[in-house]
Parts: sequence; C-alpha cells; structure tokens
Amino acid sequence: MYPAPDDLLTLGNKALLRLHKTAFLCSRDYPSAIEKPVYLWALEQRYEGTCVLSGFHSRLEQAVLRYLLQGQWHPVVYALGRGIQPSTRFEYEVPVAAGHLLFVTPFADDVHSITPDTAAIRNQLVAELADSFFIPYLTPGGNLNELLQHPAFGAKPIVTLDLPENYPLKALGAKIFRSALALSHNQQ
Repeated sequence: MYPAPDDLLTLGNKALLRLHKTAFLCSRDYPSAIEKPVYLWALEQRYEGTCVLSGFHSRLEQAVLRYLLQGQWHPVVYALGRGIQPSTRFEYEVPVAAGHLLFVTPFADDVHSITPDTAAIRNQLVAELADSFFIPYLTPGGNLNELLQHPAFGAKPIVTLDLPENYPLKALGAKIFRSALALSHNQQ
C-alpha cells in the first residue's frame, strides 16, 4: 500500500485523483498491429473525457500521452518511476498550468532515473490508483504478467485486445475492446 493520494509527491492538479481513472498499461515490446486499435481507444478516451492514468513509459504509451495532451482539456495522471525533476515543470508547463495534467510519484526528487525496481513500484502505484484498466498487449511472462498478481487489480474492470498473448487477461475476465466510435462510423 502506498501513501494516501494526498501524501504522494505531485506536480499539477490534485483534483484529477478524484476522477474515475482508467490505467493504460502496455508491454514495452508489442506487435505493431495493435497501434491502430490503441489509437482508436485513445480517441474514445478524448471524446468521452476519461481520465487516463499511466507511467507512459513504453513507446506506445508515450505516443498516446502526446495525443491526449493535444487540443482541448483532457485529464491525465502521469505516474513517475522516479522523482519529479525540475525539467518536468518546464517541459509540461502548459498542460500542468491548464490543470489537466498531474504527475504523481512516491519517490523523492533525488531519484533521477527509472530502474526495474522503481518501474515495478510505479506500476503497482498505477494499479492502486486506477479504477479500471486498458491493457492492449501483455508479453507472456513479462512484467505486466507479474503485476496482474498484485492485489490492487482485485475486481477492477480490465479491457484488452483480442490477441492470443492476452489470454491471462481474458482468464481474469477482461472484456475485449470494441471501438464504439468505429462502430457508429461504420453504421452510417
């Protein structure tokens, strides 16, 4: 168990922690075929105004972060696997000042780099703060597979893509992502 949300080190709008948060977690190495459905998912999150929570560490997670921060107000909680560095305030000044980005971390600012241990702690924090999960791809035997054993996952809803590699998620009762935007577009 981590400190209460009010006790985490933060930069940005703490009120975002009171929103329903969907955690976006994806294995670092993933098949390129998942990119299109993930971008559809991100588009839906922007359309619905869903607060997205992630460590935004993998390439795909970074691409989704850049997309979510474009344009109008969209709530994002960015969990760090290190301390909040002075450059973070400068790099993300506009979305932080606008109140739609919050950085959270259990690490002091003297923790400068992400290690496998700090990444695992960050992922556990994401799992605890999340109300639901979108995990488009799970590398068999990878770190996310291990994270699924964390009690924070509990009975929280999980959405995934229909891939054989995601069997552990399906076994936990994960629902398959079907884009409502794509369905409504195809029906016209």
